[in-house]
Amino acid sequence: MSETPLIGDFPPAPDAGLSGARIGVITFPGTLDDVDAARAVRLAGGTAVSLWHGEASLQDVDAVILPGGFSYGDYLRAGAISRFAPVMERVIDGAKGSLPVLGICNGFQILTEAHLLPGSMIKNNHLHFICRDQTLRVENNGTAWTSDYEAGSEIVVPLKNQDGQYVADEKTLDELEGEGRVVFRYVDVNPNGSRRDIAGISNAAGNVVGLMPHPEHAVEAGYGPDSSAFGPVDVRGGTDGLGIFTSVLKKIVGAN
Repeated sequence: MSETPLIGDFPPAPDAGLSGARIGVITFPGTLDDVDAARAVRLAGGTAVSLWHGEASLQDVDAVILPGGFSYGDYLRAGAISRFAPVMERVIDGAKGSLPVLGICNGFQILTEAHLLPGSMIKNNHLHFICRDQTLRVENNGTAWTSDYEAGSEIVVPLKNQDGQYVADEKTLDELEGEGRVVFRYVDVNPNGSRRDIAGISNAAGNVVGLMPHPEHAVEAGYGPDSSAFGPVDVRGGTDGLGIFTSVLKKIVGAN
């Protein structure tokens, strides 16, 4: 499936050699951003595969994305019910191997509930939903999802959540810091009270990454946020998030 830009000039064509990488995007009841995540995969050059929460099959995909939304209405707490969906059994098994898994916002919450990532997500410290463009610093570019970034570089992607405060005990936080598993950190402002300004983390192997901001909403010129990450301010340039998706595609293709 080809992607036609919705506004502006045609971007450079994605690397055709990446199209063989199949990235599964899971839809739960209440998921909102599965279509956006699938489009981001295609704009990066990969093949997006739709996965349904009630089916215990990953359809032989090479990586999995748990997108944002309010799965099962965030009843009990965010991600708590989705963690027990049939498809998650396969995700957990794959993640404990080498399957790259990305959790975005609600997907990050699900990964903590599934104990694939440590810590937990609670209500924002100001108790309000927040939606803003957010600057992040890439602390670790050695994961399956961040290799296309320079360590220490800053990117701008949208943020939208009400249960976005990342919390963990001091021992866990020290381990994350000491092992280089803090992948993204909030810059300039901490929008939700997350401990140590943490916006995203990884497992020890680096194949599982969760983050609260939404890189899939910053992959297409004309629709993403303003950005000055790579030079002069690019008004509505908005493609800083694309590296998340090209990173995993290149890893998959390079491993084949």
